[in-house]
Amino acid sequence: MKVTGINMRNLLIVLCLLVLNTTALPAMADDPEAPPEYIADGLKLVPDTRDVSMVWLRPGVDLAQYQSVYLVEPYVAFRKDWLKDQNRGHPSIRITASDMEDIKSDIKGLLREVFTEELLAAGFTFAELRAPGVMIVKPAILDLDINAPDIQSSGTTDILASAAGSMKLYLEIYDSITEQLIVKAVDQALDRDAGQMQTQKRVANRAAAKRMMTPWAKALGRRFAAPAEASQK
Repeated sequence: MKVTGINMRNLLIVLCLLVLNTTALPAMADDPEAPPEYIADGLKLVPDTRDVSMVWLRPGVDLAQYQSVYLVEPYVAFRKDWLKDQNRGHPSIRITASDMEDIKSDIKGLLREVFTEELLAAGFTFAELRAPGVMIVKPAILDLDINAPDIQSSGTTDILASAAGSMKLYLEIYDSITEQLIVKAVDQALDRDAGQMQTQKRVANRAAAKRMMTPWAKALGRRFAAPAEASQK
């Protein structure tokens, strides 16, 4: 099955819409913080979703028809100027572009691991071919911000932080037969603050990333059901 990566044009469009709110309906004009009810692809905002703040679904699509998942390799991007800020803020260390690629590779692997574990637990199977009931899931981590990266190099000084950092989920889901976009989801996750400065080793950073990713995978496993809908199933 030929599956392309995240549609970067669509990704940029939806993020711009979230910032500018240019597609919100007039009824929402009194709340500048409200996400648009409809976005350019014709998807409609799903109200009161749990664990993911913004989900848009194509009207008329029943996600219950999808029992299998084709999970595309995740896309990962750091927060703008993250590398420059890290090296300027901590002169005793030197993070390289190669270090960033290693971190992104770790995050991709962890996201696949978390999504696979949670979706299997929710009763999904994983497919390798196009077929009815298969949805193509294209996840992305954007604005990845690691406060204290544990770079494995000699002479590195520990960096203290009260929280591991933050990341943003951007998710697209397509029908594998029609290739029609059926879902978009966006959410921001922040690691919990420990209340005191502490060394953030790789194990701690990985555990924090998993805590942030798991609710997203669980929400997908529930097919983004609203709390009231979920309790009726």
